[in-house]
Amino acid sequence: MPTSPRPALGRAQWILRLRLPTQPLVRHVVLALGGAAILYLITSSLSPYNDFEVGEIALYVIALAGLSLLTGVNGQISLGHGAFMAVGAYAAALLMTHTHLNFLVELLASIGAAGLLGLVIGIPATRLKGPYLAGMTLLLALALPPIADKWSTTFGGDQGLTTTVPTAPGTINPEEWLAWIQIIGALIVLVLLANLLRSRFGRSFRAVRDDEIAASLSGIHVARTKVIAFVISAACAGLAGAFLGLSTGVVNTGEFPLTLSIQLLAAMVLGGTGTLMGMWWGAVLLVYLPQWSTSLSGDFNLGSGASAYLATIIFGVVLIVVMIAAPTGIQGGLRWGWGRLSALGPRPRFGPPSVPERPGEALHLSRTAEK
Repeated sequence: MPTSPRPALGRAQWILRLRLPTQPLVRHVVLALGGAAILYLITSSLSPYNDFEVGEIALYVIALAGLSLLTGVNGQISLGHGAFMAVGAYAAALLMTHTHLNFLVELLASIGAAGLLGLVIGIPATRLKGPYLAGMTLLLALALPPIADKWSTTFGGDQGLTTTVPTAPGTINPEEWLAWIQIIGALIVLVLLANLLRSRFGRSFRAVRDDEIAASLSGIHVARTKVIAFVISAACAGLAGAFLGLSTGVVNTGEFPLTLSIQLLAAMVLGGTGTLMGMWWGAVLLVYLPQWSTSLSGDFNLGSGASAYLATIIFGVVLIVVMIAAPTGIQGGLRWGWGRLSALGPRPRFGPPSVPERPGEALHLSRTAEK
C-alpha cells in the first residue's frame, strides 16, 4: 500500500520530538532536572536577598499549582487558599516549637494538616457551585485568624510562633540553602501534579469540570473526584504555608490576610488557569509587584501607606491588560506564540493534511490511500 510523505515539522517541533522522552514520568523528571540545573546556576550567582526572593517564588508556585488543579482543571473556585497555607504553617511551627522531629516529618505534618482541613471543607463543598463555593471558602479565610487569636497561648497571638531552618551544609549561605529547599519542594510537587493530570484522575477532574452529568453517566464518581481535588489542592497550600513560615521566620495571622487568597486566585489567572508552567509567571508577579509598587510610591512621594493600595491597583491593571492581550494567561499567550513560530517551518508539497478539514474527510483519505 503506497504511503504519502509525512507533513514536515518546524525546527522547534523537531527539537522537542528528538530530545524529550515519550513517557510522561520520564519527560517530567527530565524537565524538572533541567529546570533545577538552570535555577542552580541562577541562585549561585545571586545575592542572599535575591536568593530569598527566588525561594518565595518557588513556594508560591506550590500554592498556585494546587489552586490551578482545583479551579482550572476541576472547576471549583476557592477564595480561601490563604487559610490552608496558614494551617500548614502553624502545623509546622507548632512541631518545631514543641518537638524535635525530623524536618521532613514536620513538612509532611503540614501537608497532612492542610489536607485534612481540605477534606473537611471539600465534603460539603461537593454540593456547592460557583459563587456559593467561593463564598464558603471566603468564610474560611475570614474565620481562621480569630481562632488563632483566641488561643494565643497555643498559637502565639500577635507575636506568632518562630520557625527554624535546617543548618546549611558547608559554606552555603542560609538564604541560598532555604531557597534550594523550596525549589526542590516546588519541582517535586510539579512533577507529581503533572503525572497526576496525565493519569485517569486528571481525565476525571476535567470531565467533572466540563459536565458533571456526562461524567456521572460515564462512571465517574463526581463527589469523590471533587473531594480528591480539594484535598490535593489544600495539601499543596499547606506545604507552601510551611515554606512561607520558614522564609519569614515567624508564623502569625498577619502573614495570611484575606488579600493573600484573592491575590493567589488573580495570579493563577494571570499565569494561565489550568496550567502548571504558567504558575511560575504568577508567582513572579506575586513576589515582585509589591516591590514595584513600593518603589513607585517612593518615586512619587505617595507615602508608605499608599504602597499597599498601589500594589492592588497595579495587580488589577496587569490582570486587565493580560486578559485583553492573552485571554488564556501568560502561559497561554506564550504557547500561542510558540505555535505561530513553529508554523513558519517548511510546508509539505504533497500528501494529505495531517488533520482533516471537513467531516468525513478522514474516511475519504484512508480509502484513497488504499487504492
